[in-house]
Amino acid sequence: MKVWNPVNNKKFETFSYLPPLTDTQIAKQVDMIIAKGLAPCLEFAAPEQGFLSNENTVRFSGTAAGYYDNRYWTMWKLPMFGCTDASQVLQEIGECRRSYPQCYVRLAAFDSIKQVQVISFLVQRP
Repeated sequence: MKVWNPVNNKKFETFSYLPPLTDTQIAKQVDMIIAKGLAPCLEFAAPEQGFLSNENTVRFSGTAAGYYDNRYWTMWKLPMFGCTDASQVLQEIGECRRSYPQCYVRLAAFDSIKQVQVISFLVQRP
């Protein structure tokens, strides 16, 4: 059993405590996203902007539950509404990784009925 190393090892979203996912594992997650009728979306951020800190956050009011500072990363293209195949998403992940190898890349999924993000996890760490 491995112990999580907290030194210089930022935690992000759902699968942060696992080793990086392989493309096969990502494809299985995408299959589940598509099966649930969710829309996959890719976002990316430079390491200095990919996590919450006082240096990279402008607060307009006090912090409170549900306050999302610095949670919005740059979107890679548009959400993939109508996506029917995990290979389409993996192709976009590959393009984003090649274009921004120095950035964090995360896959998010949106519920178009409730209009909320319901899933997000990293698919690349710099």
